[in-house]
Parts: sequence; structure tokens; C-alpha cells
Amino acid sequence: MKAVRIHRYGGPEVLQYEEAPRPIAAAGELLIQVHAAGVNPVDWKIREGHLKALLRYRLPLILGWDVAGVVEEVGAGVTSFTPGDAVYSRPDVNRDGAYADYIAVKASEVARKPASVDFLQAAAVPLAGLTAWQSLFDVAHLDAGQTVLIHAAAGGVGHFAVQLAKWKGARVIGTASGRNAEFVRSLGVDEIIDYTTTKFEDAVRKVDVVFDTVGGDVLRRSFAVLKRGGVLVSILEPFSRLKAALRGIRAHFVFVQPNAAQLDELARLIDAGVIKPHVEQVVPLAEARKAHELIQRGHTRGKLVLQVR
Repeated sequence: MKAVRIHRYGGPEVLQYEEAPRPIAAAGELLIQVHAAGVNPVDWKIREGHLKALLRYRLPLILGWDVAGVVEEVGAGVTSFTPGDAVYSRPDVNRDGAYADYIAVKASEVARKPASVDFLQAAAVPLAGLTAWQSLFDVAHLDAGQTVLIHAAAGGVGHFAVQLAKWKGARVIGTASGRNAEFVRSLGVDEIIDYTTTKFEDAVRKVDVVFDTVGGDVLRRSFAVLKRGGVLVSILEPFSRLKAALRGIRAHFVFVQPNAAQLDELARLIDAGVIKPHVEQVVPLAEARKAHELIQRGHTRGKLVLQVR
């Protein structure tokens, strides 16, 4: 099969579009014919070797952990899927990913694709959608009537977080650049802070939840806007829980986990028109280097997706 692999860590130039062995569906697994693969910031971080101490990789490695496609083969013991099923998944990041014609995935990590969107849109959902879901609901326990500040509300994770928070009944404040103001407003943001002209801590006070998708100085400044008993969730870097407790708040770091049941719920919300994935650009698999250059610059509105077939 054709795949995009890395044989060493480095810049976009290490991505090689080449022949690779086609995987086999072992017991409890599915072989998926990939139609589209989402591109996420974690992809370039893995490519550069930043996560090699955390994750168990062997080179050469196929990147990409957002997939939408069709079941090609079913491994022994799998009864919930049959060949021909349209599916999507955020697979285990410790295995080869979806920048390829085929990927082998544990059946427990797979859900049926939302029927109302195509494969390109479906591939934009799993990693970012699950990250938003797990951060807001599993960790922060966001509920109706609460106020949440979402940093980078126009981004891949941010644009799902806004829509999920509004579905839950929360009041949403979002940071975004001026060029993305109308986009985040269309998602349902109640109050927009243009981070290029305004410091969010000068405009926001006593929110229940801060969802940080930026890290660094933004993370550290976010504590000042939380009410006592509030929750800060970051997907980029941890913060001392002891220091957070001394401030009277909770702080959590989230690294998204596969969850087929939550993917089923996201698919239901998409088919009901509650959530809409936004794909800013589609790039052919053979041009994965271009996609990595784009995602690494930041400021992507919604998601980038690789078209495989």
C-alpha cells in the first residue's frame, strides 16, 4: 500500500510518501480502507520527536490518528462490524496511524461514521471532538448555566468545544483573532475577545471553566479569570495541582483517549445538526508535507484533512 512514513525525527522533509506493508486485522481488530485522515498538531510534535519519551514508537512510523473509511476486513471475534461499514476512529497513538491506504484498528476504538457528512468531514472529528468532549464533560463537568472561556475558539479543538458547550447550555466566551470573529460567532460564541487587541484577563472575570488549547503564557494568565472552585483544563501542558489548590481551583491536563461510545454520541449530534465539523483545507495524501507546514504555522480555522481516496 501507499503510506506517508517517517524513518527519523525532524521537519516536514522527513515525511516520505512510499510503499509500506499493508497491515493485518488481528483478533479484535478491523482493517479499514482509509478514505481520509485528519491532521492535528500532535502529528508534527510526534514527527519532531517531542513525545518519544511518552509514547512507544518504533521507526519507520506512519503518522495520523484521525481516520474515516470503510471496513475492509474483520478480525476474529469481532461481531459489531462487517466489511463495507463506513466508520471513523481516533485509534491508539502507540501504533501506526492513518496516513496510508489501510490501517488496522481495535474494533473497540471504532464507531460508525456520521451519515450526514462525507469522509473528509468525518475524518476531522475524532481526535478534536473527543478532546473537547473529554475536557469539558469528563474532566471539567461543564453544565448548563456555567460560563466557559475557550482559548483559540476557531481552532480544530476549539470549534468543537464551542459547539459542545452551547449544546450543554453553557455561556461561551471565546478568544480568536479578528479575522475569525464571524466564524466563531456562527458557532455560537456569546462573547468574543480579539486576543490581538485585548488581554483576555482584562475583559473576563470569575468564569467557571477555562479550556486552554494554547499553553504557555496563556495558560498561566488564565488562573486570574477563574472563580474560586473553578476548573482549568489544558491539552498542552500540565500545571501543579498543588499550586492550583492553593489558588482555590482545580487544574487538569488532558491527553485524549479513544472512546467509541463518545464517537457514537458525536455522530448523533452531527446528524442532528447540533455540531458541524469545519474543514479549512483538504490536501492529497502525497502532499502531507504541505499539510504539516500549514498545521505547524498555527492559526488554522477548524481542521486540515488529507484525502486518501
